[in-house]
Amino acid sequence: MKFEIPEIKKFVFEMRIPIRWGDMDAMGHVNNTVYFRYLETARIEWMSGIGCRPHPLGEGPVIVNAFCNFYKQLEYPGEVLAKMYVSDPGRTTFETWCTLERTDRPGLIDAAGGATTIWVDFQKQKACPLPDWMRLIVS
Repeated sequence: MKFEIPEIKKFVFEMRIPIRWGDMDAMGHVNNTVYFRYLETARIEWMSGIGCRPHPLGEGPVIVNAFCNFYKQLEYPGEVLAKMYVSDPGRTTFETWCTLERTDRPGLIDAAGGATTIWVDFQKQKACPLPDWMRLIVS
């Protein structure tokens, strides 16, 4: 099965993540929870790279929904190429998407997931409008 990123999504980042021996479970493949860790790692690296470092006294992104579709098992040893996309900027939210493929099988998507991100005023614990600089990035 091939995962297609619709044209409305904007490619923003990619990174390589090593598959560690400890990522596997008793069935000999990467545990399903670890896929979410890979997605999170790519998302955090992308956000750090664009200067999005939340501060508890300020504003920043919070994940309100996350999903992952599993197409093919990942196994140790190997390396995953995570490709990040963004879309659908709203007043306070945007979507992130990520595909995961082994670097030795380019183009074959092993898993794909995403997250809805809401911009929050941390002190007020309330959603607030996306900053203009973030809206430009995710548009």
